[in-house]
Amino acid sequence: MEKVNAMIHSLGRQDTVSIVVHINNNNVLAKYKGNYYTAIFNPFVCLYYVDDKYGKLSKEDAEIRYGVKL
Repeated sequence: MEKVNAMIHSLGRQDTVSIVVHINNNNVLAKYKGNYYTAIFNPFVCLYYVDDKYGKLSKEDAEIRYGVKL
């Protein structure tokens, strides 16, 4: 897991998150404050965007969707 600064949707500002899986720029799993969320990576500004409003995943859903054991 890599810790990075990312833009948090509900906050409208950056905070530290853990990137669990980065399959491609549009398919990223992030962990923020103990929960799993979908995220994207914008290579033009080198910043992850975490969707903590609509992209929350349960641990089981995250394991199935990203094919990892959490």
